[in-house]
Amino acid sequence: MASTYSSDIVIVGGGIAGITAAIELLNFDKKVLIVDRDTKENFGGLAKESFGGMFFVDTPQQRRAGIKDSPELAFKDWCSVAQFGEGDELPRAWARAYVYNCTSHVYEWLKSKGVSFFPVVHWVERGLFKPGNSFPRFHMVWGTGSELTNVLIKRLLNHPKALTNLEIVYQHKGEELLTEGKRVIGIKGIDESTNKEFEAKGEQIIVATGGMGGNIERVKRNWYKPWGEPPETILNGAHKYALGDMHDAVQNKDGIVTHLDKNWPYAAGVHHPRPQREGHGLSLVPPKSALWLDYTGNRFGPMPLITAYDTRYCVEQICNQKKKYSWQILNMKIAYKEFAISGSESNKAMRKKSWLGFIKTILFGNKELVHDMLDNCKDFVVADTIEELVDKMNVLAGTSDVKLEHVQNSVSTYDAHINRGKKYFNDEQLRRISHARQYRGDKVRTLKSQKIVDPKAGKLIAIREFILSRKTLGGIQTNLDGKVMGTDGQPMSGLYAVGEVAGFGGGGMHGLGTLEGTFLGGCVLTGRVAAYSIAGKKLLE
Repeated sequence: MASTYSSDIVIVGGGIAGITAAIELLNFDKKVLIVDRDTKENFGGLAKESFGGMFFVDTPQQRRAGIKDSPELAFKDWCSVAQFGEGDELPRAWARAYVYNCTSHVYEWLKSKGVSFFPVVHWVERGLFKPGNSFPRFHMVWGTGSELTNVLIKRLLNHPKALTNLEIVYQHKGEELLTEGKRVIGIKGIDESTNKEFEAKGEQIIVATGGMGGNIERVKRNWYKPWGEPPETILNGAHKYALGDMHDAVQNKDGIVTHLDKNWPYAAGVHHPRPQREGHGLSLVPPKSALWLDYTGNRFGPMPLITAYDTRYCVEQICNQKKKYSWQILNMKIAYKEFAISGSESNKAMRKKSWLGFIKTILFGNKELVHDMLDNCKDFVVADTIEELVDKMNVLAGTSDVKLEHVQNSVSTYDAHINRGKKYFNDEQLRRISHARQYRGDKVRTLKSQKIVDPKAGKLIAIREFILSRKTLGGIQTNLDGKVMGTDGQPMSGLYAVGEVAGFGGGGMHGLGTLEGTFLGGCVLTGRVAAYSIAGKKLLE
């Protein structure tokens, strides 16, 4: 016999978007049921694993650094990267809503809940051939995404109304929307702890189940066509339950699901040394001083690949190859100073909020992380010479694709530029490194001009890097109240969508690409907007 649940509001999914909506609904004295597929100890979704960067505009951190940012400039930058197309009215409206409201309705709201941010703002997605972030806007949660999630879960569970108005059920997989006439009244699915069916009914249903980046076959089926065929190997950097099930459930009831080919993969994925799911990958923050080579050992060009300027461009160039993976060549000195991995797991000092540990990492590098990857990740090889390195690269790849002459030419040409001296630098990567070091947030983490072959810099390292699936930019189309739009052009009665499953608002508020830090922030904003709408109020002006 099927289990049955009922509440004022049923939220399907227990990530940041669903948790945010639940907190606000409790504030409005609504009874809330959260139906989550994961176990109790994993409550919180992918945000728990994230680095915790969030995009904000005109914050105290920016102003203290002398940055004169504005929503007008930020929205112009956003549209430059998004390249919205015809019919993208709702995605564009959500983008504008985010840019103009993120500081007041996300930053200040999180601060009021006890979340704090690192004083120095990071500068990512600066733009390469078109404008990106004109200023640093990537605000790091002090404690990473793990702290962000823990703070909000604590606020939820300790809410004054939680005892009477909140119920959470775990290991419950939503599969189908229940309707009565044209109104959505609940969900139906499987309690995976008992393998029995369940139903959960409410006055309003909020879908908050995340994207579909954890379903690699589905990612490949929806691959962005201008990038050609999908890579043979795509690593999984998304949540294990980000499978797209509720996208299908909404579509089956004539809800609009759109832009599923607009995804946000990363270019530098490596196999997790201790995988927790099939194809589990980690997203490297590629060292700026490393050389990025194609699968044969040729340096990408004429514009070299370098991190922090245009992630989408890096992915595109790698996918233009016959074999769609890449290598980075560096040495121990570069690795100690610049190597990093995006995510809470790999940033222990920040996750534990240890200022001493963080300062030691900045000054002396994250040697513990470097050696862990060298010892335990199968995508790293180490050698004393270029010849030995190339041999090991080919053994690792199981091919003879990496050509010694390609690697030698790539490395010697780059090192020769450095030997000429700074005033004669005529290499775009060296120019970009010099530019990056003008900002204090990058200066302390980036070497001046470090050669690859350098007896004083230690052994040579090659890292094999794959495309890594992470975020789905498209999703369920919603209006500015968070209501799901139907194929008849009208909002569906009783149904809302928030967070990544809604393309972070409107079915794709990022368009083709993102300025980064807008995923967590988009989850918070959409969750709050939906809760206010259900309560008969307006959050957005």
